[in-house]
Amino acid sequence: MHAEATTDHTVINLESAVAPLPRAPRTPEETGLPFLFLVELIAKMLFVRGQVRLVELSAHLKLSVSVLDPLITFLRAEKLCEVTRRGDSGTDADLSYNLTDLGRARASEFLARNAYAGPAPVTLTAYNAQIMAQSVAQMCITREDMANDFTGVVVSPLLLEQLGAAVNSGRAIFIHGAAGAGKTYLAERMTGLLKGNISVPYAILVDGEVVQIYDPIVHKPVNDASEKSTSFDKRTPLDTRWVRSRRPAVITGGELMLDMLDLQFDHGTRFYHAPPHLKANNGIFIIDDLGRQRCSPIELMNRWIVPMDRRVDYLSLHTGYKFQVPFDVIVVFSSNMAPEQLADGAFLRRLGYKIHVGSLTEQQYEQIFRQVCDELQVPYTDEAFQYLLNELHYKEMRPLLACYPRDILSQVRDLARYEGKAPNLDARVLDWAWNNYFIGS
Repeated sequence: MHAEATTDHTVINLESAVAPLPRAPRTPEETGLPFLFLVELIAKMLFVRGQVRLVELSAHLKLSVSVLDPLITFLRAEKLCEVTRRGDSGTDADLSYNLTDLGRARASEFLARNAYAGPAPVTLTAYNAQIMAQSVAQMCITREDMANDFTGVVVSPLLLEQLGAAVNSGRAIFIHGAAGAGKTYLAERMTGLLKGNISVPYAILVDGEVVQIYDPIVHKPVNDASEKSTSFDKRTPLDTRWVRSRRPAVITGGELMLDMLDLQFDHGTRFYHAPPHLKANNGIFIIDDLGRQRCSPIELMNRWIVPMDRRVDYLSLHTGYKFQVPFDVIVVFSSNMAPEQLADGAFLRRLGYKIHVGSLTEQQYEQIFRQVCDELQVPYTDEAFQYLLNELHYKEMRPLLACYPRDILSQVRDLARYEGKAPNLDARVLDWAWNNYFIGS
């Protein structure tokens, strides 16, 4: 490699068949959200933004004018907002609205209770249905896909075959091996196998509480010309409360703690942020360096038993309300430890694939060494490579791991820069780099 519950799945070509973006609601009732929740959302947005044109209100809340009209009519009837300006066009779309003094007082109360003033959420029912309609289990990874994604990567065909089949299974994958064998690199490279686009809501509403789902760091929006429409389209436009995105890939490491896998309630804003595996729905969730987390591996593994077995997860609000969401995620565990050291038989049975990444052959090691030489502009010599193998690796019984060429050759380059001359591979600099890396004396 480079230097650095059982379910029947219907296979479809996701490049041409993707779950469509939901159609836009035309009335407040069609949003599935409570009328008063929408009223409060508009009031909070006007409080935060000040005077706002109707077209801007529509764009910000991701709701059409036909949905907003009865809501604004209600706000005006209650003396909470007023028309402050009409644009030159004279159309309703060019109207501007502002809160009255009473409206500002009420909006301040709304914000104290819940400060969310972003795009209108979707219902939990709509979210669950959409996740299942665009399930990652529908993907089909072929040998050609693996070859394309791993072009230029030095890895055995057998290992590629295991990884490709594992992704197709839709089940959890456990990649293990010695530190530096390339497990993390392989796991991260697997994210390139994700096919097709999905729809991600900005937020969902659960028992009156807002849970923010969309994360611009995780969800990468895509432009689809066939799906573009505006809020003022007279036909039935698309529901812009959803963002068209690439399938997500979330990577966590030693910083992962058990409570991070629950909803994160912000006591300042009074709304929730989704945990990483919920953001990863319809994609891949990589847990790197398993065993180095602040919680024990057993605790972490036990947290995943039900989701991996039943493909659903259960989350709780701070009010105690508990709800179910799909667990449509390819989970990849990466660890320096063997599977039996980290979990019991009940959990290991739920791991679909346990893939060992070991040391390289001499030929593979040389391929990586040459690649890194080219990248760092260090002239390769066979004499130097044989010295590295026979006088250093084999005499000290160091395995040929994928990380070593880059780590050692980087030090060769660093020394050449310090000495103010072109890098040159010989026994002296290899001994120097080797001593720095392994001995440190």
